[in-house]
Amino acid sequence: MATIQGNWRKMITRHASPVQYKMVLSENRVAMNDYIGKHVQLKFLGEINCVSCGRKTKKSFQQGYCFPCMRSLPECDGCIVRPETCHYEAGTCRDPEWGQTNCFQDHYVYLANSSGIKVGITRGSQIPTRWMDQGATQALPIFRVKNRLLSGLVEVAIKQHVSDRTDWRKMLKGVAVEANLHQCRDEFVAKCKLELAALADKHGADAIALLDEQERIDIDYPVLNYPEKVTSFNFDKTVQVEGTLEGIKGQYLIFDSGVINVRKFGGYLIEMTV
Repeated sequence: MATIQGNWRKMITRHASPVQYKMVLSENRVAMNDYIGKHVQLKFLGEINCVSCGRKTKKSFQQGYCFPCMRSLPECDGCIVRPETCHYEAGTCRDPEWGQTNCFQDHYVYLANSSGIKVGITRGSQIPTRWMDQGATQALPIFRVKNRLLSGLVEVAIKQHVSDRTDWRKMLKGVAVEANLHQCRDEFVAKCKLELAALADKHGADAIALLDEQERIDIDYPVLNYPEKVTSFNFDKTVQVEGTLEGIKGQYLIFDSGVINVRKFGGYLIEMTV
């Protein structure tokens, strides 16, 4: 029997067949693929520490931040979720230096297949991590754009024709039906021709690059059995979760007794016993 404790952060992923996961418990890194098929117990020890500043907090916000950090940090601003609302040019960015580093770099607009086809955006440094965190089984970058604002504007145009959300319950029930992402890309680009042309006129012809020679990325996950019915655990209501670890997909641990979203409980002090 092994027991490890520490503050939870989202799991580290490595693209392999299947995806390799490492649990982060403060300074500890635990290779979770080794424990699939084994009995695992997770216990919330009643303490939450902000994932940014480390202070104790009674309640976490936006997957692990304390209230002051949630209100002040640029990575917690509303434009992170809705990049088309970027307000850097208005002079109201929470941290202009952070904005220059993180938002004014190439971003990618992509199609992914998790619970069905969806459109999304990510920085180049987050490929393919972003897709593994979402539980996507297929992914295809379709545009490279020069900044985060523009990626959001392109996404807004495309999501008139396809969802920008993942149905996490459906994602956890099995492997998504295979889709022809190249064909989907061509269809959506054709439908958004006028909107994309207008963005290119405004921001420059080199601001949006169609990636028409990209190969599809396929991802498979270490799952022995998918649940027929998805029951979600919540450490705010139940301090202990245990059962046979049946698999891992996205940032979810799949037990024979239910599932838990690791990312949702960032900063929670957890004791894990295998």
